[in-house]
Amino acid sequence: MAGDENSRTAGSPVPDGAWVAAAYRRTMSSGRALLAEMVGGQVEVESSGAWITTSDGHRYLNAGGYGVFITGARHPGVVREVERQLHRHPVGSRVFLDPVAARAAALLASVTPPALDRVHFCGSGAEAVETAIKLARLNGRRHLVAMTGGYHGKTLGALSITERETLRAPFRPLLPDVTHVPYGDVPALSAALARRPGEACVIVEPVQGEAGVVIPPPGYLGAVRRTCSHHGALLVVDEIQTGLGRLGTWWGVDPEGVCPDILLTGKSLGGAVIPVSAAVATHEVYAPLDRDPFLHTSTFSAAPITMAAVCGSITTIRDEGLVARAAHLGALVTAGLTGIARERLAHHAHEVRGAGLLIGVEFTDPALAADLFIALVGNDVVTNLCLGSDSVVRLSPPATMSEQDVDFLLERFDKASRQVAAHHPSYQEGSHAKR
Repeated sequence: MAGDENSRTAGSPVPDGAWVAAAYRRTMSSGRALLAEMVGGQVEVESSGAWITTSDGHRYLNAGGYGVFITGARHPGVVREVERQLHRHPVGSRVFLDPVAARAAALLASVTPPALDRVHFCGSGAEAVETAIKLARLNGRRHLVAMTGGYHGKTLGALSITERETLRAPFRPLLPDVTHVPYGDVPALSAALARRPGEACVIVEPVQGEAGVVIPPPGYLGAVRRTCSHHGALLVVDEIQTGLGRLGTWWGVDPEGVCPDILLTGKSLGGAVIPVSAAVATHEVYAPLDRDPFLHTSTFSAAPITMAAVCGSITTIRDEGLVARAAHLGALVTAGLTGIARERLAHHAHEVRGAGLLIGVEFTDPALAADLFIALVGNDVVTNLCLGSDSVVRLSPPATMSEQDVDFLLERFDKASRQVAAHHPSYQEGSHAKR
């Protein structure tokens, strides 16, 4: 048996799907293997641009990926930077200074709001959130105020401000001194901060992705900034999913000219090649870590090969105009999905909404969302469901999609929608409509 496993892992260029599923069940997660079986049990082995290839040679348009693939998969600009660093100096000693980290930090600071000039690199989005929480405490803000529907990660600190109770309950007690207020409700936020003047840190997303692509009312982020300033609260904006062009602007805060005290980024930051995230802060907020850089460290923070991916990602987004392209493609895709939903799913889909290339299709019944997700996979399109909303299918395709890719996405969405409508005759026109 051991010899058979070694031959497979050393192995065959085309892995056997049944063996991979068995290995997951035996050594990783049986639950994860079961979820994969629900959509056909495919094994992905290659990716390029907007496309994934499975072990049987089948290709799928990747409109999922949880917001990671703004540059598409294996973009040459990112791969080139990473390959160069791999063959030169992939991991540093952590004793000497590293020029690639300095370049990556300068590039990131050059595209964030002007006052954000201090960068701490991390490995995951949740680690960036933890950095923000620690910086808040170092600045005397120990009371955390987050939003209902918000999602910020699953480490204990991040989970303490993530609102969904099904994720939180098994891990209590979490961090103390946390308040949740309704997303989009500035008076509720002001009331919470008035009770703890000068003691609070507020964390908010420009668009709540995991809650089902929830878009706040116009002017909300600007009002949050003013409210925080009035009550002496720090403002953290979590742009881990929304930043770097995903919404059709560099950052979700840009349309309202908001500058937070700390901005969090990740997902797209590594160019879909290497996982990396960052917390970008003002000089004043970051000052405690300037004074003592050992207060918050990580062995692989700002590793040279990771920093090369950051450089490749930011220069690619900037030089290829992917922010504007995300706005253009997002308008095309959202309009197309809206038209199809109205025609094919008139009493199934409640709403299509989005900003740039972060788009949600909300259904009247969670079962319909799950069925569309599965039907789309059956029609060669990968999307995501939402951790915070069972009734929403989320699309976050790359800004590198071609016009032909967009046509393919819409044509397959139309086909999958017709299949869902046919499978739910109880939702035909005039019955069970929920508005």
